[in-house]
Amino acid sequence: MDTSFRLFPDAASDMADQVDRLYFFLLAVSSFFTLLIFVLIVFFVLKYRRGAKVNRYLTPGKSVLALELTWSLIPLGLTMIMFGWGANLFLKLHDSPPDPIEINVLARRWFWRMQHSNGKREDQALHIPVGQPVKLRMISEDVIHSFYVPAFRVKQDVLPGRYTTLGFEPNKVGTFHLFCAEYCGDNHSGMKGQIIVMEPAEYAEWLQGGPSEAPEVAGKKLFEEYRCASCHTSPVNPRCPPLEGLYGRTVKLTDGRTVIADDDYLRRSIVDPAAEVVAGFQPIMPTFKGQLGEESIFALTAYLKTLEAPTPGAGQAGEAAIGDTPPSDTDSKEADSKEAGPEPAPSRDDEPRLPAAPSLDPPRDPSPPEPPSKENPAS
Repeated sequence: MDTSFRLFPDAASDMADQVDRLYFFLLAVSSFFTLLIFVLIVFFVLKYRRGAKVNRYLTPGKSVLALELTWSLIPLGLTMIMFGWGANLFLKLHDSPPDPIEINVLARRWFWRMQHSNGKREDQALHIPVGQPVKLRMISEDVIHSFYVPAFRVKQDVLPGRYTTLGFEPNKVGTFHLFCAEYCGDNHSGMKGQIIVMEPAEYAEWLQGGPSEAPEVAGKKLFEEYRCASCHTSPVNPRCPPLEGLYGRTVKLTDGRTVIADDDYLRRSIVDPAAEVVAGFQPIMPTFKGQLGEESIFALTAYLKTLEAPTPGAGQAGEAAIGDTPPSDTDSKEADSKEAGPEPAPSRDDEPRLPAAPSLDPPRDPSPPEPPSKENPAS
C-alpha cells in the first residue's frame, strides 16, 4: 500500500472518473461565483464609496426584471444540473451491475467481515478481481457504519436491521484503504482495512485456498437444525406459506399490502415474523431475533434462494403471488385431522427448536484481527 502523502487519491474503479468529473464541475462553478462575487463587491465598494458622485437611487419607471431573472434562472439551471448529475451517479452506485461477484459484508464495532460466494471469510480485508463488477450486500450488527474506499470514490452507510448495497468495478490492481466514514464509537478510527485488487487468475486461486463452506450449504444445515423443515418443506403445512420458489415473487399480506420477497423481506420474516404475515395464514411463527446472527441469516437466505418453485400441476400456486389462494377450510381440516391436535396454534413439538448448534457468527466483542500482510494476503 502506498502510504506517501497525496493531494488526490488513486482512481481505481469505474466510478472514480465519473465522480471526479462531477467534483471538478462543482469546484469550477463554486470558484467562478466566488471570484465573481468578490470582484463585484470590490467594484461596488469603490464605485459607491463615501463622497463619490453617483446615482444612489433607482430611476423611476426603470425595470430590473431582466436582472432579477438572470440572477435567479442561471443559479437554478446550474443547481438542477448538479442535482441531476449527482442523482445519476447515486443510482449507478446502487444499481446491481450485470453478472456481479456478490459478497456479503458484516460490520461490527470495530471490524469488517467479508464473506465470498463460496463461503470463504476474511476480516479487515477484501480480495476482489480487477475488471469484474462487484456487488456488496452489507448490514451492521450494532450501530451505523459507513463503507468508504477513497480510491474507488464509493461510500455507503451500513445500517443495523436493513441491507444496503454498493456496486462498482475495480480497474486497477493494487492495495487500497478501506475506512469507516461514520463515527461509531471511541475506536472508530481503528475500524479500517484493505481492498486488495488482484488479477482474475490470482483471485480464483486465492478464492480456492483455505476452509470454506458455501452459504447455501450452511443455510440448509441451519434450516434443518432449527427445525424450520417441520413446517416449511413439502408437503407444506397448510398453516405455513410455501418457501419453494418464494424468492423474488410477490407476497400478499394480511393488511392488504404486497411486498417482493427479496433479501430484506426474508430477513424481516425471520427476526420479526409477526410484522408481515402472509394473507390467509396466522402469525404463529416464533421470532428468531437474538437467536440468529446476521451471518446465519445470510446463510439461511442463501439457502432459501435455492428452493425452486414446484412444477405446474404439483399442487402449488405456480407463478401466482404468495397469499393469493389461502388454504381452504377443507384443506386445513384434512391436515389437522392428520395431526395430533386441531389447535389453531402449533403444539410445542411443532414449534421450531433452537438447538445448541455451532454458530456461524463471530463471537461478541472479539479483538480486531491483524490485517493480512503482503507476503500472505489470505491470512
